[in-house]
Amino acid sequence: MDVATTPYENAPEAPMSPRERQVSEFTALTRTVQEAGLMRRRYGYYWTRFVVLTLLLAGIGVAFVLIGDSWWQLALAAVLSLVLGQVMFLGHDAAHRQIFRSGRWNDWASLVIANLYAGMSYGWWNHKHSRHHAKPNQVGADPDIDSGALVFTTEDLPEARTGMAAWFAERQGWLFFPLLLLEGLNLHVSGVKTIFGRGEVKRRPVEMVFVTLRLGGYLALVFWVLPVGMAFAFLGVQLALFGLYMGAVFAPNHKGMPIVPKDAKIDFLRRQVLMSRNVKGGRVIDEFMGGLNYQIEHHLFPNMARPHLRRVQPIVREFCASRGIAYSETTMLKSYGIVIRYLNRVGLAARDPFQCPLTLEYRSAR
Repeated sequence: MDVATTPYENAPEAPMSPRERQVSEFTALTRTVQEAGLMRRRYGYYWTRFVVLTLLLAGIGVAFVLIGDSWWQLALAAVLSLVLGQVMFLGHDAAHRQIFRSGRWNDWASLVIANLYAGMSYGWWNHKHSRHHAKPNQVGADPDIDSGALVFTTEDLPEARTGMAAWFAERQGWLFFPLLLLEGLNLHVSGVKTIFGRGEVKRRPVEMVFVTLRLGGYLALVFWVLPVGMAFAFLGVQLALFGLYMGAVFAPNHKGMPIVPKDAKIDFLRRQVLMSRNVKGGRVIDEFMGGLNYQIEHHLFPNMARPHLRRVQPIVREFCASRGIAYSETTMLKSYGIVIRYLNRVGLAARDPFQCPLTLEYRSAR
């Protein structure tokens, strides 16, 4: 036997199981992305955004006091809702460990940005959002499709619904965006209930202090500068448009994509790609949606810095095409149409559940 070889060198490779093959695919994609330098940090980008948003909030505060008792304050409330939306996108990036290498630094950045700047609970949101990322659109696992005012799966729509409940369910697609006007209030209330209740929160005392300072100071300023009626109008406009903005950005990402049965087993790559939808539209949409228009790439690489999502998209799209993995992308308006039709279909077709043909073949994958 040639001493330079071993009996194993020329032996055929052992066949891989479906699970091993799928893991190998994602490993190959990850290696390509890392070699392209797209996992590096972007400190300059994030510090610039933080400073700009801080100055914008300070400027809005000064303008609010200078404008005083005037209905022009409602226009300022609309501007504030957009700026706070951008603040939450920055908090989202910090929560995903996109900004700093240190997890502790990212946690504190999230606390300052979400709790102190926006009056939202980072701990409440992060716990909920992490579950969503782990199993997007999976029944019983993704909290974003749990039934509430709206029903996202036919499993949660009993045929026994009658009267007003049935009327609402049949039209829930058309009512979705009007209901988002209440989402801003709901986000604040849910966070406050969690940090002052028994919900799972990592740094409860810090969250309590930050949220109390932010919401208490905000309300005190509004009612000090404006008459009571105008103050309530200002708060109503700001919260309504903030909720609409957040919902309009997050809704296209997964609503109307396949719903995964409870017992489905899918590899990470396909789970994240098949259940997500990108929104195209160029730099304006990138800014408006805080980079979340690259939802597929964000779900595959959640700790990737936001500026790199645009650059990694062609790599991911080509990779999916080479392996026959459906890659969903559409315009914002078309995505809203898909969301409305899907929600209406869930409400109208309780006896014809929406199934996920794309996931059935992966149920047995181990």
